[in-house]
Amino acid sequence: MSRRRPSKTPSAASGARRDAARLSAPTFFLDYQIGRYVVADALRAVGARAEVHIDHFPMNAPDTEWIPQVAQREWVLITKDQHIHRNMLERETYRDAGLRGFVVTGDNMNGQDLAALLLRRLPGMTRRAVGRSGPLLFAISRYGIFRKLI
Repeated sequence: MSRRRPSKTPSAASGARRDAARLSAPTFFLDYQIGRYVVADALRAVGARAEVHIDHFPMNAPDTEWIPQVAQREWVLITKDQHIHRNMLERETYRDAGLRGFVVTGDNMNGQDLAALLLRRLPGMTRRAVGRSGPLLFAISRYGIFRKLI
């Protein structure tokens, strides 16, 4: 009885699945606290789409100004700003805009640590964001544990 060896060329179906996954993958918006290069470059290196705060808004732009624009573009926020869900005005703006996002809660993480954490949790972040409307806000601990905040 002969066994067939798996083809080394991808099938049209697997190519279509990859294309569908890429089209449904979110664009992540990295706020100014995440930085401009290390995390964005790491996400882009694995094929994720990443936009950086400073490329679209002034660094000192109040959260209440950029949150609605990020939500309107259907981007998914990644921030280290734990006050975004505690400050009443920012929380209200976040809810009204219907933003989806993630707050990294680990203190004293450098860019490399943050990038490594986000790359490990990228599939979970994508599952939580794709196909869902906001507002949604999850915390991600330095150990990679998700906790729903909004």
